[in-house]
Amino acid sequence: MSRAPVYAVDLRSGRIGEVMGRVGGYVQLRPIGGGREWDCPPGELGEAPTDEVLRERARRLNRDSVSGVT
Repeated sequence: MSRAPVYAVDLRSGRIGEVMGRVGGYVQLRPIGGGREWDCPPGELGEAPTDEVLRERARRLNRDSVSGVT
């Protein structure tokens, strides 16, 4: 059984990402919908508002549908 994704905000940049794990004292985040992961110090993480996560997921789906990605 897979777990539900957990999202967080990198308070340094305001970027929202899916929490992928921890490496070397940092939390690894990946952009919603995929992309290159980045590291964030745990003290710089905030809770991602649900409405912002949904908006970002919708933006990603719209971009993919326009570019023909399925």
